[in-house]
Amino acid sequence: MDEGLRKLRPEQHDLLGRWVPDAEVLTDHSWGLVDTVVLELSSEQGRLVLKAGGPADAHIGREIRAHQEWLGPWAATGHAPRLLYGDASAKVLVTRYLPGQLLEGTPAQDDPDTYRQAGELLARYHGQASVHDTEWHDRFRARVERHLDHPHRIDPGLAQLVRAEVATWPGGGSEVVPTHGDWQPRNWLIDDGVVRVIDFGRADLRPPTEDFVRLARQDFARNPQLEAAFLDGYGRDPRDPEQWRRDLLGEAVGTAVWAYGVGDEDFERFGHRLLRSLYQSAG
Repeated sequence: MDEGLRKLRPEQHDLLGRWVPDAEVLTDHSWGLVDTVVLELSSEQGRLVLKAGGPADAHIGREIRAHQEWLGPWAATGHAPRLLYGDASAKVLVTRYLPGQLLEGTPAQDDPDTYRQAGELLARYHGQASVHDTEWHDRFRARVERHLDHPHRIDPGLAQLVRAEVATWPGGGSEVVPTHGDWQPRNWLIDDGVVRVIDFGRADLRPPTEDFVRLARQDFARNPQLEAAFLDGYGRDPRDPEQWRRDLLGEAVGTAVWAYGVGDEDFERFGHRLLRSLYQSAG
């Protein structure tokens, strides 16, 4: 048995045998920091991608939901993969392979046209539905507080400032739309100048600005022209200053805590820098 297939749990391996009995592993794209297995496969059904989560995985179910409810418009135009098989209880899915090169680290990451396309794609995605979530702000505040309760290496004084600020955040509801949840070049492909989208394990209904934070902390910060091109493609800037600060603070805390938990020290330091910059700018 291929080493990549050995990473699958028995029920996942059995499902793959039923869905794609002649599957052969071409490449193991698993990241390594988390227990998600990502395998590129060949079969008579074509070139495929399998994703499988570990027992504690919370992402595969979200990805299956995104394929079933929100990815139709992108998949129809070749901007997202098509779901072939999925089982949320077993935490495994198979999609068609999406052509392209990972965009992060290529010249396309510095091309404003990339961000104009990304903005247009995101506007289409966000525009599919909008509902009022009556408890969004309550859950958002609780999420940041929960992160702070996890083990971390955030400076105690800074953590105290964050807790004090979070306690002042409003509760209640917000308009929410389908969001990708990790909208950045690491999850985009470039194929002959065309931007395509992968990795929907964080997809959920959220305020639209949550798909802006990861671009803002990295690509927009290094080149304002990329932000201008993105907003041109998106069609407007939905960021309210007060909510935007809350978005950025929640992202910084989540980055520092998550990275510490998985042992990614470089990313953890990045989260700490984000936190410090928010309080430096505020002071």
